[in-house]
Amino acid sequence: MRVTSNESYTARHLQVLEGLEAVRKRPGMYIGSTDSRGLMHCLWEIIDNAVDEALEGHADAVEVRLYADGSVEVRDNGRGVPVDEVPGVGLSGVEVVYTKLHAGGKFGGGSYGSSGGLHGVGASVVNALSERMDVQVDRGGKTYQMQFHRGEPGRFSDGASGPDPRAPFSAFTESSVLDVVGKVAKNKSGTRVRYWADPEIFLASAAFSYEELVERARQTAFLVPGLTISLVDEREGTAGENAEGEGDEGQAPHEGPRTETFRFDGGTVDFVDFLAPDSAVTATMRLTGEGTFAEKVPVLDAESGHLVSREVERAVAVDVALRWGKDYETRVESFVNIIRTPGGGTHQSGFEQGLMKVVRSLVESNSRRLKMSAKDPRIEKDDVLAGLTAVVTVRLPEPQFEGQTKEILGTSAVRGIVSGVVERELGAILGSSKRDQKTETSRLLEKVVAEMRARVTARMHKEISRRKNALEASSLPAKLADCRSEDVAETELFIVEGDSALGTAKLARSSEFQALFPIRGKILNVQKASTADILKNKEVSEIIQVVGAGSGRTFDLPAARYGKVIMMTDADVDGAHIRTLLLTLFFRYMRPLVQEGRVYAAVPPLHRIEVSGGKGGKKSYIYTYSEDQLHAELRKLERAGKSYREPIQRYKGLGEMDAHQLAETTMDPSRRTLRRIRMEDERALMEAETVFELLMGNDVAPRREFIVEGAAAVDRDRIDA
Repeated sequence: MRVTSNESYTARHLQVLEGLEAVRKRPGMYIGSTDSRGLMHCLWEIIDNAVDEALEGHADAVEVRLYADGSVEVRDNGRGVPVDEVPGVGLSGVEVVYTKLHAGGKFGGGSYGSSGGLHGVGASVVNALSERMDVQVDRGGKTYQMQFHRGEPGRFSDGASGPDPRAPFSAFTESSVLDVVGKVAKNKSGTRVRYWADPEIFLASAAFSYEELVERARQTAFLVPGLTISLVDEREGTAGENAEGEGDEGQAPHEGPRTETFRFDGGTVDFVDFLAPDSAVTATMRLTGEGTFAEKVPVLDAESGHLVSREVERAVAVDVALRWGKDYETRVESFVNIIRTPGGGTHQSGFEQGLMKVVRSLVESNSRRLKMSAKDPRIEKDDVLAGLTAVVTVRLPEPQFEGQTKEILGTSAVRGIVSGVVERELGAILGSSKRDQKTETSRLLEKVVAEMRARVTARMHKEISRRKNALEASSLPAKLADCRSEDVAETELFIVEGDSALGTAKLARSSEFQALFPIRGKILNVQKASTADILKNKEVSEIIQVVGAGSGRTFDLPAARYGKVIMMTDADVDGAHIRTLLLTLFFRYMRPLVQEGRVYAAVPPLHRIEVSGGKGGKKSYIYTYSEDQLHAELRKLERAGKSYREPIQRYKGLGEMDAHQLAETTMDPSRRTLRRIRMEDERALMEAETVFELLMGNDVAPRREFIVEGAAAVDRDRIDA
């Protein structure tokens, strides 16, 4: 163990890291990490600087280009970085912006009212962490250029192959020079920044994510109406379709660069409509307003050139769009000066605070119509947020973030301002006496109260529906024929159509791991029904209770009592309808069960062929599961010269089979066939949402149109009626 005395630890052991050296020494302090996440953060800093020009109305186009050599370029048609000399510094504006920490036009000098890049370390940090950076500025009829090597200004001697970070570099020694490299029209201005991330800083696995770029570009285009953002990916192995306003998902790939362009002339309302995953309960509402607060901050004094502490008045602009949908999932996206704040902050907490005040007040004033009693619990935040899609944006100068990565807004005064705007604007909309608005508000309040009751009921279900021991078994529905095993990985719950099939299934099952639960006829269509109606329905509530994991937003997959849930219905039209109703229940209120692939449909046979064994021979049976398979088997028998009994037995229901036949064809794991219900990705989820709403929802017209359009493709002989 090495011991160092106090006397040997002196001032000469302290390192003073000047300027950008500190950034290269501790990059994680400025960009979070040196993997792909940190690499993308550097790119956001440069993009945000370009978008800030658009926020102030000085630019309407930004282009991001990923080159095959690993570099990236960001272009804008804004005012261009100042090229004149900065007073008191003796350097050009370009060199100050890209080499000096905490330098720029976003510290209260009047150049930017609100901006995304506000710490003044963004561009200079990116420069310090770049092996090479080229900055070109169009301004005053000329194109100016300055080049940097790991933050140091100078010139590269590029060859015929073009810019290369490994080209010979000559650093400026006595004074820096801002080169004039071309001419442009006098009314043309803008900035181009191309840089190569330093391999000495970033991990070899770090790479720019085109998918993240697409998401961020689309998001920014929504938040800055009228701004055109173009993406070009020239890297090897990339391919795609050009797109405008939408991504290229699902398009056929082609050779060449992948390019996309985004422009939206709407605003937060369009953003919410894009994000919303379900059908609407309310129209999309936009809430806007402003507020001010006083703040004591250091301000650069024009006369002395020093920072002095003064009290300034800050203006906060609030723009919120929101709507409630029929589903129970919540999606709230928050932004400060168009910078996404995934951790939320004071603006999001203010939004939720104002929202709760308005909805609770409306529920209390309509308690009689909503059949609320004194025994009902108070409305909670989760009840109000269920099914909500919202975009919360605020704009203010010099917001206080928690860290350079800007994930959480910390300016405390914003909370009260946002809360006040939401309370005032949303209260006026939902409290309107217009007939259409009153109907919409009524639907919303019914949904909120239903969510509250569903939460309470689900909590009760969760408490009582875990696997019971022998003393507690009576709390489960009496008609459940449970299994003996408690190993969830091997247990199976068969939901059986009708009591007649239940009797046969009891004899056919393996009682060690197969449980049976009969349902009578067709259960409630939960797509159309309110949560209150669902909880009152005996069949639905008992299925939720038997599965044992709750329902809706409180569904707890690990608490499910069975590894597989198998729908076993008759092979006819009514059986298919019952399967659809059950699937609607699972999709709407037990979705994780479907997403994990734990819901199945049994496949009972349609036909039984009795094959003669000849003289003294034993008869055999062949089961078929479709008309095509039946005819194929009959042709085989005829070619083999075997006879079979006619007419062929056609099973109309599970009750027509005896226990041996049902076990052999439908329940025995070694011989049965199951159809697994899958929902593998986000696209499958969206398609399922659309289909369930079309086939099972309240809107009749689209369903009628679907039936009429598909009628010509139906084979009448295959309809089992």
